[in-house]
Amino acid sequence: MNDVHKQQMKSDIELIENAIRNYIPYAEDVKRQKVVIDAMRYSLEAGGKRIRPVLVLEFCRMLGGNINDALSAAAALEMIHTFSLIHDDLPAMDNDDYRRGRKSCHKEFDEATAILAGDALSVHAFSVISKDKNLSSDKKVKLMEVLSETSGYKGMIGGQIIDMENEMRDDVDIDNLHAMCDGKTGALIRCACLMGCIISGTDDEIIAKADRYGSCLGLAFQIVDDILDVTSTTEVLGKPVGSDAASNKTTFATLMGIEQADKLASKLTDEAIEILGQFEKSEFLKDLTHDLLVRIK
Repeated sequence: MNDVHKQQMKSDIELIENAIRNYIPYAEDVKRQKVVIDAMRYSLEAGGKRIRPVLVLEFCRMLGGNINDALSAAAALEMIHTFSLIHDDLPAMDNDDYRRGRKSCHKEFDEATAILAGDALSVHAFSVISKDKNLSSDKKVKLMEVLSETSGYKGMIGGQIIDMENEMRDDVDIDNLHAMCDGKTGALIRCACLMGCIISGTDDEIIAKADRYGSCLGLAFQIVDDILDVTSTTEVLGKPVGSDAASNKTTFATLMGIEQADKLASKLTDEAIEILGQFEKSEFLKDLTHDLLVRIK
């Protein structure tokens, strides 16, 4: 990513971090619930790439919208993503002790608190959008509709259940992996792009292109994740490596081999960048899309 785009990324992330902190303030009337708020903040403020909220802002900006109008949606989406990570790390699911270089929520607090923190983030996200005074009621409804569908049984949660079921199977094929990744990883990335479109007020043709871009990027993102789980280290990733193999998961890396999986990720990235070529002022997103393919964590 060139220096101008690095600065733009830094600026976006600063806006997002500030918004996240402002949307979960400490207050006198919730001091008795401090432990769950602490757990919510612990996981939300653990860092990460913030790719999804950045995509919300950048699609809004690229399509001529005001990114300040996109901050509530960007923060809400990151809350949903963080809730999914908290629950994904639980013993009943992936049973991971570390996330983003520090203890998982259930290890820093306890399992019950982690479950409740994830639950709280999942509902607070919708409250954040509903109270945004910069957005029309129509846009709020559309934002909440796409967020609920992409995070629910048709999207991220649906992908997670397929992922869990796959651990018990020895006949997982490429179509099954596509369906799982389209939900577990791709749905919220698609959501980010669609949210940016909704806030900017663009038309259905543009929304369809953004949706396809998000699908390509989400699948490529997951394939790279699968490869890094085999080739990287815990120190670099900030979470355990080899967990897919330990859980008997079939991934793109294990099913296709690393070389072929990498080729598929490159092909999907090329398609995503080609779609962006149909938009003006898309250079930042092209740069970001390429960087996600060659990332090391």
